[in-house]
Amino acid sequence: MSDLRLEDTIFEDLKKTFSTISDRMETTRRTLRGADTAAVGESKLIDDVQDFADDWGYGIKQLGKHTHGAVKMINKIGDSFSKLDLDLAESLKAPKKKGK
Repeated sequence: MSDLRLEDTIFEDLKKTFSTISDRMETTRRTLRGADTAAVGESKLIDDVQDFADDWGYGIKQLGKHTHGAVKMINKIGDSFSKLDLDLAESLKAPKKKGK
């Protein structure tokens, strides 16, 4: 290999982190959706809590989509970096041309 190095574990750690975030966000979204808003009592407050849960549910779903997109991009970056590293290693093996 060449001098250009980046540990593969960096990409794996990033993917794991973003995947975990996505999973936790989805769990939170489901919890909010299943919350018993009647427990707060007052009808206007119940409506406000339901609106809050709906808004957060939508936002959390969007964040989940973005974290999945980040995982795909991390995979692409890792693949590109690996190819670049191999290309650089091969170029270092090639015979050097002497200048004129």
